[in-house]
Amino acid sequence: MTQNLPRTAGELRAAGHLPRGVKTEIRENLLAALREGRDPWPGIVGFERTVLPQLERALLAGHDVVLLGERGQGKTRLLRTIVTLLDEWTPVIEGSELGEHPLEPITPESKRRAEQEGDDLPVKWRHRDERYAEKLATPDTSVGDLVGDVDPVKVAEGRSLGDPETIHYGLLPRSHRGIIAINELPDLAERIQVALLNVMEERDIQVRGYTLRLPLDVLLVATANPEDYTNRGRIITPLKDRFGAEVRTHYPLEITHEVALVRQEAELVAEVGDHLLEIIARFVRHLRESSSIDQRSGVSARFAVAAAETVAASALRRSALIGETPAVARPVDLLSVPDVLRGKLEFEAGEEGREDEVLIHLLRRSIADTARARFAGLDLRTLAHTVSDGHPVATGDRVHAGDLLAALPELPVLHEVAARLGAGPKDPVGRIASAVELALESLYLTRNLAKDEDDERQVYG
Repeated sequence: MTQNLPRTAGELRAAGHLPRGVKTEIRENLLAALREGRDPWPGIVGFERTVLPQLERALLAGHDVVLLGERGQGKTRLLRTIVTLLDEWTPVIEGSELGEHPLEPITPESKRRAEQEGDDLPVKWRHRDERYAEKLATPDTSVGDLVGDVDPVKVAEGRSLGDPETIHYGLLPRSHRGIIAINELPDLAERIQVALLNVMEERDIQVRGYTLRLPLDVLLVATANPEDYTNRGRIITPLKDRFGAEVRTHYPLEITHEVALVRQEAELVAEVGDHLLEIIARFVRHLRESSSIDQRSGVSARFAVAAAETVAASALRRSALIGETPAVARPVDLLSVPDVLRGKLEFEAGEEGREDEVLIHLLRRSIADTARARFAGLDLRTLAHTVSDGHPVATGDRVHAGDLLAALPELPVLHEVAARLGAGPKDPVGRIASAVELALESLYLTRNLAKDEDDERQVYG
């Protein structure tokens, strides 16, 4: 794709190419996307009217940004999406350590090369994905990691300690003309945060005793959790002052957003209907509102994704055990979620020993809420009377979908139940059984049916 692009500084200058700052580049590309009606944030769900307008204003203003929010709210995903606002290809001096623009070198070495080689200075084209660097802030991060330090190898080659070319540049200078993201910024030691002050305001770096000024061109973005932001760790006040914008993220506000997010992110090994994803989404919402869950820790969107993948895996296991194909998840598969994913949640101290009880209760509420919404206005009494009058229905890990349906006579309400969940007469039997099982479970939860349970089967009667 870069074959016909200029290969020397002279060709680049003759082509009329003008260097521009990374923030200007992002601003102009974002404005172009907004004017053309293109989505500048592919894959970001649920932030359209809240987070994204704030972030767009910050980028248009040329501000460095810190995203503040609980775990699993998509902060890192959002930062990585900013890369799409960079030019797809940009010219750099071939062989330069910091990826400098051929017409604007900033290091002593590149300036010397530009002076010696002139218009013959070789040009290389760098893809935008190479202009994004990410660093997870850990307590052992050093100033040398972020800014730079003396390179003993270069000193051993015969250069003097006072020579700026003996510096080994850290991650920030190497992100020149790009984006640098620091995850969990408050976890950086305060003395390390001080090293960022010059980069953010004066746009230069200081390494030990060197009198070196590099006019760095970077967009610095960071993430932080509110708890870390205020208690366990903190962003020092001068550094907070240098961030132009602080944007609060949140969990999906709508059930449909949570379902869309799970559908987008989960790798499902079996078919999982939208009604089951809605149950999972409601379950996650109830967890986020429950006083039994430590809300300071939050309930990550990754919980919902993992729950959907667990339900799909349960359906695939049943398919392998009894030969049910294709593998289609049913409400009974939801029971695997609390056991498998309980460790992903933080409970309040007073809830010790009641974890399973809390999770099962909230899961049943989620099933009841979904059934009420999906079957609104539908009279299920015919189904309840049929099951009560001598047609018990069994389900479980070793119960075939065909056997579940065969236990019931032909009832018009069953066709309506299936249609409400998007299943037709010609669909796989597992899809129809999943709809019927949700209706049976809703009748049990509303005390219109009984249910006997053991390790392998549940029998509605």
